[in-house]
Amino acid sequence: MEMWGIMGIGIRGGSIMTVSILVGMGLAWWFWRAPTPHQTWITEPLALGRIASHVTAGGTVSALVTVLVGSQVSGRIQTLTADFNSPVRKGQVLATMDPLLFEALATQAAANLSAAEANLAKAQAPAVEARRQALRLQELFDQQVVTQMDLDGALTDQLVTEAGVKVAEAGIRQAQAALQQARANLAYTTISSPIDGIVISRSVDVGQSVAATFSTPTLFTIAEDLRKMQVDTNVAESDVGRITNGMEATFRVDAWPDQTFTGSVRQVRNAPQVLQNVVTYDAVIDVANPDLRLKPGMTANVTFTTAEVVSVLRLPNAALRFRPPADLVAPAPTVAEVPGVRHRTVWVLRATRPVAVTVTLGITDGTATEILGGELAVGDQVILHLADAETPAPAARRIF
Repeated sequence: MEMWGIMGIGIRGGSIMTVSILVGMGLAWWFWRAPTPHQTWITEPLALGRIASHVTAGGTVSALVTVLVGSQVSGRIQTLTADFNSPVRKGQVLATMDPLLFEALATQAAANLSAAEANLAKAQAPAVEARRQALRLQELFDQQVVTQMDLDGALTDQLVTEAGVKVAEAGIRQAQAALQQARANLAYTTISSPIDGIVISRSVDVGQSVAATFSTPTLFTIAEDLRKMQVDTNVAESDVGRITNGMEATFRVDAWPDQTFTGSVRQVRNAPQVLQNVVTYDAVIDVANPDLRLKPGMTANVTFTTAEVVSVLRLPNAALRFRPPADLVAPAPTVAEVPGVRHRTVWVLRATRPVAVTVTLGITDGTATEILGGELAVGDQVILHLADAETPAPAARRIF
């Protein structure tokens, strides 16, 4: 009422300039007025601290080297000398199959080889005789005692018998190959460990028949050394560009929720993994497992530290999202976009008034963001939001 009274006096006095000044002052007061008694600025002071940028991913723990031991021949399991968690050495017998059929086949192949050798001796005798006959007829032909036809017949018999010798020699080689194959199949009835390690799984029992007709059945799974493990992670395609070889990674497993395991990235594989149109990449992490707490197949929740800074000005991310009502403050200045540089406007409470400040941002950890530039200092009260006076404020935050 007093303002309108003053305006009325100015009008009665005939001073148009006075009225304009008073109207401008009223508008300025309207835009810059303090919050109503029912509204409060909720702020937080800026402080120095550490900020680390992270990438999270799920993964699976597995042995560094895992070998599937199978059978190359079909048969019945006769003995088992290894079980779950059995330590094994390279060349150690894990199982044997019934060798009776394969022994018979090897004996038959050996007999076939003996028969082939006898056939060779049988073919060599006519060949020797045919060669002698051809030489005799050649001498008689030179003396003009026999005809050319007689000599040609002798030479033909020599060629035929020599071809028979070559056939017998080929039969020997075939028999030798069959014997070698039979002996190899007989050796395959003894299944040995190809590496030093520990048996993770066993898929057969004594008396079980194994068919290796179309594919090699897996009998044992052996891990080379469970003290050296790896984690295969599924990193989203939006984050894989931030993962590099040698980067440190930490993870937890459900079996040990209070323990954090540490490893390093050995390789980021280029092969994409597509599941329901979601593309991920395998980042392989090497992990030491001296106490054997990690077991193959465990699910790991992995965190990669992609960047880290210390003793920097921490800006709460809530301050970046805050925009004051237009009826309480003047519009914030427009910030020009610069490629590769993140500029944002935050509001700071100074002398009980909100002031817009342009800042340059660095890395973020999802809660706070690094301030690289801007007119801000330790202790400045950045505004997080505007709330009613009845709304309880969070702890360690200042209310105006």
